[in-house]
Amino acid sequence: MEWKTDRIGTALRGENPTVLRRMDAGFANIGDVQFLPGYCVLLVDKPDVQRLTDLPRPQRLQFLADMELLGEAVERVCARRDPAFRRVNLEILGNTDPYLHAHVRARYDWEPEHLVGRPVWLYPAEHWSAPETALGPQHDKLRAELTAEIDRLRS
Repeated sequence: MEWKTDRIGTALRGENPTVLRRMDAGFANIGDVQFLPGYCVLLVDKPDVQRLTDLPRPQRLQFLADMELLGEAVERVCARRDPAFRRVNLEILGNTDPYLHAHVRARYDWEPEHLVGRPVWLYPAEHWSAPETALGPQHDKLRAELTAEIDRLRS
């Protein structure tokens, strides 16, 4: 479980099981929880980079391009899998983890009415720790579809 405390280091060493694909400026990862199927995270590939502005402008633009590509891959896969797919939200927050990363969140029409138009972090805590939505073998097909879509978009 070292990958949970050193996500970037383990990704660089090929030991992070959430990595879908190496990108130009980081790593596309499937999220640890999938209560909103398709949730992904883009990790920067330099552990000491805390903010987008810590990168030289060309690398900033590459990180943003990787975020956009991952967002499009999530959108395409989730729209194919679920007719209630609504949109993708892209977020660079940085309030909890000390390294640059971007959240790519699929949103759906079947979400509770009081949450569907609100930030995802307003979901109750049990959504983030429920065993039935924790990343596991039941998400292997989703992982494969996301990876294949990333590869299609990059080719």
